[in-house]
Amino acid sequence: MKIEKKQKLTKEWFIKLQNIICNIIEQFEVEYGSNIKFKKNKWKHGEFRTIKGEVIEKGGVAFSNVKGKFSKKFAKQIPGTKNSTHFWSSGISVVLHPKNPKIPAMHFNTRFICTKKSWFGGGIDMTPCLVDNTEKKYFHSELKKICDFHNKKYYSKYKKWCDEYFYLPHRNEPRGIGGIFFDYKMDNWEKNFSFIKDIGITFADLVKKIVEKKMFLKWTKKEKEIQLLKRGRYAEFNLLYDRGTKFGLNSGGNPDAILMSMPPNAKWN
Repeated sequence: MKIEKKQKLTKEWFIKLQNIICNIIEQFEVEYGSNIKFKKNKWKHGEFRTIKGEVIEKGGVAFSNVKGKFSKKFAKQIPGTKNSTHFWSSGISVVLHPKNPKIPAMHFNTRFICTKKSWFGGGIDMTPCLVDNTEKKYFHSELKKICDFHNKKYYSKYKKWCDEYFYLPHRNEPRGIGGIFFDYKMDNWEKNFSFIKDIGITFADLVKKIVEKKMFLKWTKKEKEIQLLKRGRYAEFNLLYDRGTKFGLNSGGNPDAILMSMPPNAKWN
């Protein structure tokens, strides 16, 4: 299959998934009685949608489709740029910061990048403010289930990668409870694209089931304080270590879309 066809198929999938996820989140707001909708922000390289709701206090679902040239300095970190710094990239990124501290913050992204080489990357992770071992077990069991469907080696490999990636060395602590993280999947495009699509649907299902279960629960002032402190850690990671943030800012991405991952408010001791 020609690279142009692969690019077309992945782009179409990311747009479709953006609609699926946004519809789920808007339905939360309908059920809660707020009826708040996403604001659609179109720009020359895609569309990022943001919501400030009663269930999802701040959420972003961004689709991007970018082509251009990497800076020579940044290109040294990217495969397939030895003879040319030109690239094409498309993907979807989702960050959900719920108002209720009993609902975890959730993050997801998948992408397809082309230089002289091409590959998929992405992941799913979750950052609860309050301990819920039942939810944690369910979250990881669903990720393992879909990983095992594609390759029995994926889950342990990608979970380890996620645990190592979403870690704040200056705090000596993880950002959340992990998930899966993967990059540079180049070996078999058809199989990898199938995995990418299944990961997207799995994330949408996780959001629906986890949020619906807790969206009407009451919370305390103390629990809200814990959430604000946890959001501070979230912001620290995104600004200091996140590769997606760095890639977006170095590839001509929309800064507002890239930084939509920041929580609506946070607190430090």
